[in-house]
Amino acid sequence: MLKDKVFELSQKFTGTTHGSSDYDKDHIFVRGSSDREYVPFSYLQKEVPEIDSINKLKAEGFVFSSYDFLEIGEFDQWYLGQFNKRLSSKTMKNLGILHLPDQKAIFDTVEVVHQTFQILKDHKVLMNGKNLPIQLGEWYAKIIFGLHQIKSSSQRGFDFKTENGSTVEVKVHWHDSTSPKGVKIKKSLAELSDFCIIMYVAKNFTIRDILFLDSEFILRKFDTKGHTIFLKDQDVAGYFFSKSDKHFDKVVNKTALLKFASPTLAMKLEDRLK
Repeated sequence: MLKDKVFELSQKFTGTTHGSSDYDKDHIFVRGSSDREYVPFSYLQKEVPEIDSINKLKAEGFVFSSYDFLEIGEFDQWYLGQFNKRLSSKTMKNLGILHLPDQKAIFDTVEVVHQTFQILKDHKVLMNGKNLPIQLGEWYAKIIFGLHQIKSSSQRGFDFKTENGSTVEVKVHWHDSTSPKGVKIKKSLAELSDFCIIMYVAKNFTIRDILFLDSEFILRKFDTKGHTIFLKDQDVAGYFFSKSDKHFDKVVNKTALLKFASPTLAMKLEDRLK
């Protein structure tokens, strides 16, 4: 498996120092089996020719995050040990880390979280748990579409971008059905992004549907004089992943999409998602 090759090479690379090489100039490093093992992406490409782009790793479940977003303290020491130099602030801002989350563990945890949420809700302890569903929905979008999560200086804290640098606004709707008013999107955020992804997450934390739309299309089709755009189901029904194949080419990790989709959505996608 490609994962095993990556882990093996990260261990091999970490086993020796590389102070006289140019690998310290890489902007992308791949995490191995622990926070103490990494390998430069250019080294991986040299050793494994089939890895012709980072999308090859994303398709295997790896996700990309900016280094300063992840804040992995061990990487600083690893970098110093490998290249005999410390990470500069400038270098940190340009670094990206590809890492492999344990999707099975996450899936199992999602099921447990759903059960826990339900117990707390039944006993009126938890009245509003939106923070977790929103972050989980954003993570779904990140791993399915191979988005880069980049720490920013804005109040949002981070931005999502595609591999080619396009800005993506990710909106998470957490409910088993959409209200008649539709999903609310701030017009200003649509204006600042190239694409808008709406992740429809069910109460049990599975994905019940997805919208992937050009921001220009949203602004043109749903023109409004106010500051808010409402995407009603009846107006966007033809663009849902459950019905349309138009943006299937944007899916980088098909396995993750099917794994975290609701049974109903998975059945609709399985034969069409080639």
